[in-house]
Amino acid sequence: MIDPRLIDPGAELVRRAHLSDGEVDEIVELMTALRAWHGAAERMSAASRRYMNLNQNDMRAVRFLIAAENAGAVTTARAVADHLGISTAATTKMLDRLEHGGHVVRRPHPADRRAIVLQVTASTRQAAREGVGRLHARRFEVAARMSSADRRVVTEFLRALAATEAVGGEDDAAAGSEIALAAE
Repeated sequence: MIDPRLIDPGAELVRRAHLSDGEVDEIVELMTALRAWHGAAERMSAASRRYMNLNQNDMRAVRFLIAAENAGAVTTARAVADHLGISTAATTKMLDRLEHGGHVVRRPHPADRRAIVLQVTASTRQAAREGVGRLHARRFEVAARMSSADRRVVTEFLRALAATEAVGGEDDAAAGSEIALAAE
């Protein structure tokens, strides 16, 4: 994040009259750290997708299937479509691609002769465990080292930050994207 004193010197968008320069510096440092985390998360996610030769939706589907299997649930194409928020036609194409790539298999549903259930292959499960699973374990360890009170503060902050998306309209989002691109 660029310092609001530089990108908004008149404080028209970023209200900060109630803050000292030191507090503004702390907020800029916090937002810079958050941006660094976001960049790292994007790079790690992209590396995992490249390693497993999957696109973003494919990876989301595989994670969903693994979580469902770990919970003892049988998963259908409809459940995947609902989870991803995509059409059944797009889901069928994706599942065909995942099956062809050796990531999932289709099996008869144990209770419904008309339905098909999806399972992640052992090799894909292992690759996900070694890549994404180990990464998530390291992230969990970082959060585990925090105090309970600090975790609540960070959780509240991140939820409040996520809620800012709904505050503005599309024009605000477009303007924010333009500013973010100009800042890079």
